[in-house]
Amino acid sequence: MKNLFRPLIVIFVVLTAITGLAYPAVMTAFGQAVFHSQANGSLIEQDGKVVGSQLIGQQFDAPQYFWGRLSATSPMPYNPQGSSGSNLGPTNPALLDEVKGRLDALKAAGTDMSKPVPVDLVTSSGSGLDPEISPAAAAYQVERVAKARNVAANDVQALVDRYTTGRQFGLFGEPRVNVLKLNLALDQLKRG
Repeated sequence: MKNLFRPLIVIFVVLTAITGLAYPAVMTAFGQAVFHSQANGSLIEQDGKVVGSQLIGQQFDAPQYFWGRLSATSPMPYNPQGSSGSNLGPTNPALLDEVKGRLDALKAAGTDMSKPVPVDLVTSSGSGLDPEISPAAAAYQVERVAKARNVAANDVQALVDRYTTGRQFGLFGEPRVNVLKLNLALDQLKRG
């Protein structure tokens, strides 16, 4: 029986050292050396302070800011520890209430409601944390943001254009605008 336990213990110790210590250490060092920003959360800093992450949306509901997608996390919006979709189907009354609530909020903020509202402004994403909106959703908000900030709509649209990211490798995904980066640029526009 002793002869059986010794190889099992040796294998256990060796595999634990490889998969539990060596591999994680090598991958952590590789990530820090090659993908430093991504390995540390893709954090955005302004004036020496961390203001958010490129990967997680934030709550913006003031008229002078661009609004992102709704958050599906609860009880706190944009909580990465509670990431999940809402799982609300198109016939679910709760989804209709969510959409109506967002439409009312857009209207109350002074948004021109005569044009069709882009769907990503009134629904949450699959993760509930999406930090980006479509260029159409950003363009839809340009007039409201320009009016609230008392700046020319052309200047605000130029910022939207500058912060619009195209498809990855020119093939994958859709063009998108990071709401936090755009709003930080708006604050800089006001200062400048």
